[in-house]
Amino acid sequence: MLFHEAYGRYFAVVSEILTEAVAGTLTDAKLTALVREKAFAESSLTIPASLKNGTWPFLRPDNSTVLEHAPSMPLTTLERRWLKSLLSDPRIALFAPDTAELEDVEPLYPADAFVYYDRYNDGDPFEDPEYQQVFRTILTAIREKRRLRIRFKSGRGHRQSWLCIPIRLEYSSKDDKFRLISFSLRNPLTVNLGRIHTCQLLDPYTEEEFRPKAPRRKKLVLELTDERNALERVMLHFSHFEKSTEKLDDLHYRMTMTYEQEDETELLIRVLSFGPVLRVIEPESFIKLVRQRLDAQNKLRAQI
Repeated sequence: MLFHEAYGRYFAVVSEILTEAVAGTLTDAKLTALVREKAFAESSLTIPASLKNGTWPFLRPDNSTVLEHAPSMPLTTLERRWLKSLLSDPRIALFAPDTAELEDVEPLYPADAFVYYDRYNDGDPFEDPEYQQVFRTILTAIREKRRLRIRFKSGRGHRQSWLCIPIRLEYSSKDDKFRLISFSLRNPLTVNLGRIHTCQLLDPYTEEEFRPKAPRRKKLVLELTDERNALERVMLHFSHFEKSTEKLDDLHYRMTMTYEQEDETELLIRVLSFGPVLRVIEPESFIKLVRQRLDAQNKLRAQI
C-alpha cells in the first residue's frame, strides 16, 4: 500500500474534528455535519460515538480536546516520491502545481517507465514555453469567466483570429492533445491548442450574457466478445464515457454508452480500432458511419 491507513478518510475526518476542537469552535452539530460531509454514510454511527464515549480518548464532554496543537499528517518519503513522479508529468505541469518541499525529492519512477499503446505520435508540445503560455491563459479565462481573442492556424493552414468565450478544456488520451471548446458570436468553435499561436485575455462576461447550450447527447449500443482480454481493454479505453454493461453469457457483453455529438468522430475511430470483438448494435446512424469509414478504407487499399 502506497499511502498508510492514517491518510484514509476516517483519519482525515477525525483530524478536521480535532482541529475545530483545538480552535475552540467544535459543537455537537458541527461534529455531526463534518462526519456527514466528509466521511462515509455509516461513519455517522461510529465516529461521533467513539469520540464522545471515550473509546477514542481525544475529546472531553464539552467538546474541548486533550490536544494542545492541531493534528498534522506529514507525508512519508515514499508518498513524496510518488507525488514528485506525478508532478513531473508535463501535462500536470501545465497547471503550474505547487511543488514546494519536493525540489530535492527523487521521483519514484521516471516518465519513460510507461509505454502507451494505441496513441498517435504527434501529441501536443507540452514542454514548449509558447504552448504553456497559451494553455495557462485559456485556463485563467475559464476560471475568471473572461473572453478570449485567439489566433490559430486552421486544419487547412489558414490563419484565423476569433473572439470567443471559452467553455472548457478537453484532453484526448488517444491523440495526446488538448482542445479548447468555446463559443463565438458566429458559432461554436473547437480548436486544438497546438494550433493556437497566441491568445489574449479580454473583459469578463456574465452568466446573463452567455448561457451555453446543453450538449447534444447520443447513445451507442455495442456488443463485446471477450477475446484476448477485450473486456478489460474496452472498459479502460472508454473509462471516461458514461456507460452501463450487461453480461449476456460467458463470452459476450452488451454495453450502452452515452456520448456528446461532437465526440462522434473520435468515438467511431476508437470503436473501429477494436476490430471484430466490438460490434455496433444501434443506432442505425452510427452503423452507417462505420460502413462509410470501412468503404473508404477499402478504396484506399485498392489504390495502393
